[in-house]
Amino acid sequence: MQAEDVRALRRSAVPTALVGVACVAVGSIVDGTKGALGALLALAVVTVFFSISRYVVGRAARTSPQAMMIAALGSYMVKIVALAVLLNAFRDSTAFNGRVFGFCAIILVLAWSGTQVREMSRNKVLQVEPRP
Repeated sequence: MQAEDVRALRRSAVPTALVGVACVAVGSIVDGTKGALGALLALAVVTVFFSISRYVVGRAARTSPQAMMIAALGSYMVKIVALAVLLNAFRDSTAFNGRVFGFCAIILVLAWSGTQVREMSRNKVLQVEPRP
């Protein structure tokens, strides 16, 4: 990963982790240990999924814009399938609160996406490679 990728990842992960701590606190108030565990699982899933995407797309961007687009779409499809598998595997689980997991996952996705939008609007990265 390049230094700018690491910096962008950190600028998204830290605020999301702070929101995740708030989600864990609210989850523990709502349903005790099961609520807190649901929020922690949501934080882990969101962080891992978005970090993997950032890494894969960053690596592919060094190759070509076409490879970057293929990597972005491919990682999106893999994440959707993995999420479906996870949700199906834990459908009847009583180890954590599924509603807290779902709400916290939505909140954390919005937090991560919001920080990404803020980062992209702040950094004005060229999207088209200028000709030498």
